[in-house]
Amino acid sequence: MAGDGWWSFVVIVGPIILVAALLFAMLRNRKRSPREEARTEQATRELYKQQSAEDRTRTP
Repeated sequence: MAGDGWWSFVVIVGPIILVAALLFAMLRNRKRSPREEARTEQATRELYKQQSAEDRTRTP
């Protein structure tokens, strides 16, 4: 019978936690402004260039 209380907790609290996680993810991944998007793209390009340069120095 102790399992019934745990199962009730999971059935009630589980969906609440799931909805909270989905809301958090949606708010965190909101649409970025064009300026933020450009900054992210530039940082990615720089990271790729840096990685390529490191790979070239490691390759015999």
